[in-house]
Amino acid sequence: MLLYQTLILISLLVFLGIILRNLVDLPDLPPASDCCASGPRVSLLVPARNEESNIGGCVSSLLAQDYPDFEVIVLDDHSTDGTWRELERLAAGPGGQKLCFIKGAPLPDGWHGKAWACQQLAANCTGELLLFTDADTRHRPDALRRAVAAMGERQADMLSLTPFQELGSFWEGLVVPLVYQILFSYLPIGLVGGSASPAFCYAIGQFILFRRDAYLKIGGHRSVCSNIVEDVWLCKKVKGAGGRVTAFNGSDAVSCRMYRGLAEIWAGFSKNLFAGLGNSVPGLFALMLMVAMLYLLPWYFVISSLLSGEVTAAEFWLPSAQLLVAVGSRLIISAKFRQPFWPGLLHAPSQAVLLLIAFNSFWQSVFGGGPVWKGRSYRFRPE
Repeated sequence: MLLYQTLILISLLVFLGIILRNLVDLPDLPPASDCCASGPRVSLLVPARNEESNIGGCVSSLLAQDYPDFEVIVLDDHSTDGTWRELERLAAGPGGQKLCFIKGAPLPDGWHGKAWACQQLAANCTGELLLFTDADTRHRPDALRRAVAAMGERQADMLSLTPFQELGSFWEGLVVPLVYQILFSYLPIGLVGGSASPAFCYAIGQFILFRRDAYLKIGGHRSVCSNIVEDVWLCKKVKGAGGRVTAFNGSDAVSCRMYRGLAEIWAGFSKNLFAGLGNSVPGLFALMLMVAMLYLLPWYFVISSLLSGEVTAAEFWLPSAQLLVAVGSRLIISAKFRQPFWPGLLHAPSQAVLLLIAFNSFWQSVFGGGPVWKGRSYRFRPE
């Protein structure tokens, strides 16, 4: 038991070391320089499906960019709400001359919806740089200028920002910040740009900036048409083609409210979690076992020790140290991405919910015909 508890503590300390290194290797997006008079034309591309409540804020923030040369193109992906009416209203308002909106074509066999929408957007744009961003994002006026400058400084072919995640309910606060924790704890981000291996990839589809030639070189979104988690796979494709990728913390430049309430969290994470692990059953259950051993079992040992009155190193002090490292790691990540601290203090309940979502993601994908998101079924395809 003493050896087991020591190994768990060492594992948590290794992940803490990765986090501390990632604080350096994922720098904040550099501040804006003086506004330049010219720059490469940028196409700001937004796929939208039933985004009536989001599209106005997103597009308004894009039209307000202080960058000198850009266009905004939105694709209405067969929405059944008032998304199109909102786009018409925006086109008639300030900056509306920069806005173009189009109807999406029917979804072809073998494609997932977002990839198909983005492929159509790319086919209808004129920019030297292509920014793919989601309809639930909001962008500060200097966000594009800063991102373009950072891409130029890094001489990158693909740049991704990690936005600030808005948390509007208890369940959002409990679960959504786990996106940061999973990415920041388990992936050495320095290897994303520093290694040519596609095994080390980091990208968030809420903000991905491409050089057009690099995007076309990989075949655009056609190369990831069957991948639900297309952002990470785009990064793999760029690196596999010899391109250079880079990533920044953009939490002071772009914000996003990913999901609204428990039902959307459950559906959205269930859609993405199993797919994000390459639809690997061993990979998913290995993650679930790791989460249980690192973040939940220490509570069992501590509580059992206190109830039995046997306060030993193996059953109390080492598990207590494990809990301190786990919660401390979450608080460091919260500070990095400007998140509230209370979700980090509820680390164990958030991990318990993650286990339930992970099992549901597996069950839906393998036995349930696939997760359903915005009226579409995402059927299981081994990746």
